[in-house]
Amino acid sequence: MYSREESAKIREEFWVSYGKSFPRKWVLYNTKIKNFGFKFIANRKLAEVTLDIECVDPVQRELMYDQLFALKNILQDDYLPDVVYDKDFFLENGKLISRVSVVHAKEFSIHNKDSWLDCFTFFNKTMHQFELFWHEYEDFIRQAVI
Repeated sequence: MYSREESAKIREEFWVSYGKSFPRKWVLYNTKIKNFGFKFIANRKLAEVTLDIECVDPVQRELMYDQLFALKNILQDDYLPDVVYDKDFFLENGKLISRVSVVHAKEFSIHNKDSWLDCFTFFNKTMHQFELFWHEYEDFIRQAVI
């Protein structure tokens, strides 16, 4: 078991290593849609790439989710076959969001450096596919916020 400080240092080393191994500027929160963005998640149990809709207004969140859900077959067939849609996802802090995600299929723990390279490759490939999808369907997705 790691202390809080040791765990924080490992997490920092993980993200710095990822940035050095795969230097690239990702879209992430630069979607220009408030409370709508891509994330990399890595912890002791899993690694995943997500597209989170964190609108406080449940109607706005549902509209955004429905717009993405309308593209589900395209996203699965052309970009990310393992994508999972979750209309009602609760964050650890209890906040309700909607999430579209892909979980890294291989065993992963941020504390196991032997699993990092596979995770980095997964992050790079998966986020790239998410971004290709985003750039292709951005105008359609934005219709939910107009």
